[in-house]
Amino acid sequence: MSITLEKQASTLEEISKVLAFEIGKASKPNSSHIKLIHSGKKQFAFLSNGSRFVEISKREKQLLQSVISQKNDTELLFHLNNIGIDTRPVINNKPIENPPLHAISLAIVQKCNMGCTYCYAEQGNFGETNQKMDLQTGLESIDYLLNPRKKGEKVQVTFLGGEPLLNKKEIQILTEYASLKAKSKDIAIQFSLTTNGTLLKEEDITFFEKYKFSITVSIDGIGEEHDKLRPLKNGKGTYNQIIENIKPYLIAQKEMQISARVTVTPKNLNLPKTLDELIGMGFHSVGFSPLLNAINDENEMTKEDLSIMLKEMIACGLQFERAVLRGKRYPFLNMINAYKEIEKQTHRPYPCGAGAGYMGVSANGEMYACHRFVNDENAKLGNISTGINTELQEKWLSDRHVHQQTPCTECWAKYLCGGGCHHEVMEKGRVSCDYIRSWLYFTIQSFERIQRLVPEWNQ
Repeated sequence: MSITLEKQASTLEEISKVLAFEIGKASKPNSSHIKLIHSGKKQFAFLSNGSRFVEISKREKQLLQSVISQKNDTELLFHLNNIGIDTRPVINNKPIENPPLHAISLAIVQKCNMGCTYCYAEQGNFGETNQKMDLQTGLESIDYLLNPRKKGEKVQVTFLGGEPLLNKKEIQILTEYASLKAKSKDIAIQFSLTTNGTLLKEEDITFFEKYKFSITVSIDGIGEEHDKLRPLKNGKGTYNQIIENIKPYLIAQKEMQISARVTVTPKNLNLPKTLDELIGMGFHSVGFSPLLNAINDENEMTKEDLSIMLKEMIACGLQFERAVLRGKRYPFLNMINAYKEIEKQTHRPYPCGAGAGYMGVSANGEMYACHRFVNDENAKLGNISTGINTELQEKWLSDRHVHQQTPCTECWAKYLCGGGCHHEVMEKGRVSCDYIRSWLYFTIQSFERIQRLVPEWNQ
């Protein structure tokens, strides 16, 4: 049995290595309008405009390849229209105007009991003294979110830190308050929490189940891999403690969902093993995110590291495909999210809702473009008492529009990517473009394969 598993692992490693190399070359941008993609025996044109996936003939592919090589956009658009592909722009240069707020995160406590050296929040306090959000600020934040919303709308409240469970009592009070107020206005409300897992108590399961929490636990690998990256402040490992804390949650989850988030560094790149083990434990989903912006530059992913990560992610993607073909659930979140974006033809001028429909609220009630920007004056957009500063918000949305970003304007993937995480890009630049493009290229091919081989599959 072990020999078979070793052979499977070896084969997966070899296939993913070859695919990563080939996809890395194929995904390079040679047109801002289109990317030609080969999948199975079919040829496709992926159109940036509207994120459309159009089947084309071999003759049409050869023609488009020739025109693309000439770097003549006018000629390219002419030929696309000539073969029946609508090229009218879906996204223009105009930023979003007056976006309604539908999601907030509350830095319910700017303090943490762990000593993760790479933490963008500077081990929880965002570079200042430890703080807890007082109850009045929390209540005002909930009111600010809910008061303008109308019947039938949806909102989200996320509790973050630091480690949010250091202020557990306030989480419970605010959740109950928000739930009652949303119900009185006939508004759908969702609650989520991101935690390091060290303070999860079995006694709180009933509360999280009642309010249908989505709980994300940060786990950076299996065993020692995690312990080296996410120790307590005294250096002691946390993996075994977290797994023991989370076991009853994984068993009990029905209304709540327990997911794992893995921050990927050069020290924990064995992603297929990590994915398999965490899914085997019963997590509702497992996702990976590369570390691109550490407060002290430690353990950040270089372009070389991201090339390795691409190979590992493709191996995880192939494990996902194999599970789908066998009719088994395999909740690899990166793959599931990519499929959803491709299926609904996501096209957007921003990578997320930061500074638009989503705001991060600090412990003292200041509003920032997102939770990562707490205490960063460059992304401060107002406060709970006086509201959003529309002038600052308009400037943010104008400056961060993908059409204002370089080299995004020349990239075929710009409207799927949206230009990359604002916080990472503003701090470190765009080191991950090749990785993101290659991953999107792979998932587009994968999506087509699954649609063709398992047309009845529904994610």
